[in-house]
Amino acid sequence: MIRRPPRSTPKPSSAASDVYKRQGSGELGKELAIESKRLGLEVIAIDRYEKAPAMQVADYSRVIDMGDKNILKNVIKEFKPDYVVPEIEALSIEALKELEDEGFNIVPNARTVEITMNRDKIRDLASRDLKINTAKFDYIFEFDDLEKKANEIGFPLLLKPLMSSSGKGQSLVETKNDLNNAWKQAQANSRGKVKGVIIEEFINFDFEFTLLTVRKECGENIFCLPIGHLQSNGDYQCSWQPIEINESLIIEAKKMTTRLLNNLNGAGLYGVEFFIKGSEVIFSELSPRPVSYTHLRAHEPVLDLVCRL
Repeated sequence: MIRRPPRSTPKPSSAASDVYKRQGSGELGKELAIESKRLGLEVIAIDRYEKAPAMQVADYSRVIDMGDKNILKNVIKEFKPDYVVPEIEALSIEALKELEDEGFNIVPNARTVEITMNRDKIRDLASRDLKINTAKFDYIFEFDDLEKKANEIGFPLLLKPLMSSSGKGQSLVETKNDLNNAWKQAQANSRGKVKGVIIEEFINFDFEFTLLTVRKECGENIFCLPIGHLQSNGDYQCSWQPIEINESLIIEAKKMTTRLLNNLNGAGLYGVEFFIKGSEVIFSELSPRPVSYTHLRAHEPVLDLVCRL
């Protein structure tokens, strides 16, 4: 949480209240806390364990069960933040919805947090509702259904937890003999109470990138230069900005991003991930926050861009 300092204090008049948590008040939350304090804002970090990274630089902190609706609501009401910025997948979405109905400013909004915290909801929105190009996919919640649906997708395929971060728990499945280990890996790395998996066709893409996008309250989208990133063995390795990419592909990625953000309709900062295969742009994932892939010394400092808005 980030909140405005008292009016009598000689600090900037604009601010945000931030309950910031990804793997708790993690490294990305710490970056936000540092930059918020640089602007003279008060930061409150909430997590399920003590001395989380963001807590080390926050003005105040609390250790609570983020999945308990009543506990989460009470702590947020205690601090009366100007903005609440969720940064973890495993938290009570019902608490956020009720707080938003009561007038608290959830960033970007409670519906967006709910949709993007699970791969099935954001994939359904993109592919089925908005007809955006994605890989073929299916969901499995029981291991007994896995082999049949995997055969329908075809091998090789990717198997991922429905809720995870930074590529944790995803596996490249070459044959049906690999399904059992991949299932166990996904369950071990799943966040929250969601235990299902998503399987999707393996796309031998040329490269992948993230389009970091600022959405203003008026509905305008501002796109940062595209960020290239590399994963290996199911985990994030490195990023660079800008990645060299054909302008026509960027235009198509911006069109897809605009359709998604017009639907979600919440002011904030989004990381939208894409695959490129030849001249084809394929939507991968969307997060309502800067993701690990964008944790770099950007060509245009993102926070400065946001502050200018």
